[in-house]
Amino acid sequence: MSKRDYYEVLGVEKNASPDEIKKAFRKMARQYHPDVNKEAGAEDKFKEVNAAYEVLSDDQKRAAYDRYGHADPSQGMGGMGGMGGADFGGFGDIFDMFFGGGGGGRRNPNAPQRGNDLQYSMTIEFKEAVFGKETDITIPRTETCSTCHGNGAKPGTKPETCSVCKGTGQQEVIQNTAFGRIVNRRVCNNCNGQGQIIKEKCGECHGSGKVRTQRKIHVKIPAGVDEGAQLRVSGEGEAGSKGGPPGDLYIVIRVKAHEFFEREGDDIYCEVPITFAQAALGDEIEIPTLTEKVKLKIPAGTQTDTHFRLKGKGVPRIRGYGQGDQHVKVVVVTPTSLSDQQKDLLRDFAGLSGEQTHEQSRSFFDRMKRAFMGD
Repeated sequence: MSKRDYYEVLGVEKNASPDEIKKAFRKMARQYHPDVNKEAGAEDKFKEVNAAYEVLSDDQKRAAYDRYGHADPSQGMGGMGGMGGADFGGFGDIFDMFFGGGGGGRRNPNAPQRGNDLQYSMTIEFKEAVFGKETDITIPRTETCSTCHGNGAKPGTKPETCSVCKGTGQQEVIQNTAFGRIVNRRVCNNCNGQGQIIKEKCGECHGSGKVRTQRKIHVKIPAGVDEGAQLRVSGEGEAGSKGGPPGDLYIVIRVKAHEFFEREGDDIYCEVPITFAQAALGDEIEIPTLTEKVKLKIPAGTQTDTHFRLKGKGVPRIRGYGQGDQHVKVVVVTPTSLSDQQKDLLRDFAGLSGEQTHEQSRSFFDRMKRAFMGD
């Protein structure tokens, strides 16, 4: 069977640069490596990719291939197309991608590690969110064991370096394959990747170096916080490992609804009922704010749903100076139970205003109905 063009195998143009050829090879090698791809034919494709790269990555072999193709007479039976005595040492970075090799990307199992962050949900009253508060909360968390000081070993003893991985937390397994010598690095099964062995474990933490406890923390809620705000308390998260710092505590604020006030950002909104007489004649009424009662002047002829603004009577701005405003909407309330005298007065008012009362409107509709009936 005829061999495919090596440029076609790697999916590059004939004028491709060495970097482009190398990138293409890495991509194809990852795709078809027999230890990764178990599909039928993957091994043959991997051989083909390696053969193409062996030629196109070498300037002299590439020049000969460009001139003679697969029929280069200088190569004999073992020509460019065969694996021959290919040295896989040059492909070490490829195998590192498959098996986690290479010293640069390995984590030191004995290096200090920062603890995890914690999240706590706190529900507060509406006015507590406006003015702030101080309180104590209790959270469950892990802390460094005070008996062994976090090393997990019984007092008087200490962890020993793993004799199998020499403290690296990884084992090297060497495989001799048809493609060359492959080094496979994996988690050490003797120390479970810790790099240390604890022969006598601490009786308090059972070798973990951490204990579960309840921690009381004093918290200051700043004035002006709103629903969904997150407060960070530095260093109050889970304990770190190997001497690493603790994580942080994030407090998520939930605010209860108020029976009278509503909030949008730093502004406060409320709705106040007024009578028809107050709306028509004008009045001065008392309005509750977050801190006190204030006077609000209602001009004569005020319509329902009219809005008034009380400047600076809103929520303290958490980032900046001053406060938001309070917005008051007045709603004219129609009376539902009138005395006979009140009804008479309203009829007189309607007459003086040139308005038709309900009785007059009903009489008009009766006359219109009779007109339709031909009476």
